[in-house]
Amino acid sequence: MRVGELSRRSGVPIPTIKYYLREGLLAPGVAVASNQADYGEEHLRRLLLVRALIDVGGVSVAGAREVVGALTAYADDPLELLGVAQSSVAPRHQPDRATPEWLAARGRVTELVAERGWLVEAWSPEMDQVADALAAGGSLGVPELSEKLGEYADTAASLAAVEVGMVLARPDPAARMELVVLGTVLGEALFSALRMLAHQHESKRQLELGKPGPGIAQ
Repeated sequence: MRVGELSRRSGVPIPTIKYYLREGLLAPGVAVASNQADYGEEHLRRLLLVRALIDVGGVSVAGAREVVGALTAYADDPLELLGVAQSSVAPRHQPDRATPEWLAARGRVTELVAERGWLVEAWSPEMDQVADALAAGGSLGVPELSEKLGEYADTAASLAAVEVGMVLARPDPAARMELVVLGTVLGEALFSALRMLAHQHESKRQLELGKPGPGIAQ
């Protein structure tokens, strides 16, 4: 297909497709003339993946480039690919990780992982990110985050079991690797949005329950 059809089928404007080509997010098509190229179904699939990473997952162009490259570089290594995908949605800035408060929070995270027997490397960046959140909450007078860390961990473990099961259920290795990426990036956006909806529901439900009178139907 020509770039016009690729644009029509993907919903991505031609200037954006050309930008992705220049940025290395999309492989070049097969040249058929000095200024024309043919694109295949693999281009369409990759274009849709890139668009989802950037538009829905909130991944930067540079981050999307890393993820796309990792799909090829780590085609047989889901753990390495998972690391790249997780890095693409990680916060871009880090707090001071040398304060006593942060070090105490990091110790709390290490204890949690050890208590639950999680197969996690001690140097995992996500260990530090959990400590970032706990330390920030503590400094702002929100100890509940640390106090309820176990509940957060339970929810995360339950969701991870579902997501990893979905990946392993795919027989095609290429499709499996793609789900590692999309499940990480889009799953983050999905869970965040669902959590906000649940907050809206629970806020209204619990406020209504606290009112005098019969309250709302359950």
